[in-house]
Amino acid sequence: MTRPHIGAKTVSVKLDSDIRDRVDNLAQARHRSAHWVMREAISQYVDREEKHEAFRQDTIKAWEEYQETGLHASAAEVNTWLASWGTENELAEPLCHK
Repeated sequence: MTRPHIGAKTVSVKLDSDIRDRVDNLAQARHRSAHWVMREAISQYVDREEKHEAFRQDTIKAWEEYQETGLHASAAEVNTWLASWGTENELAEPLCHK
């Protein structure tokens, strides 16, 4: 008998019949349980959304810093720098300026 994970908590999710059938079909094709497929899907979704939220927060922080300082590198400067990557004449990263 499989034991639940330590600290695991049972929750209930209502799925329409179409999505439940798709989960069941995928579980059967992968030789896994529908429970495993749903846990994996939720885990991957949460991981992806946490990364998205961290990126969003970093963007907000960068925007606020720019508004306070005015320091920036232009798109042209960054593009020139990136285009030099992997070449013999690789450039140093552009300096921020006002």
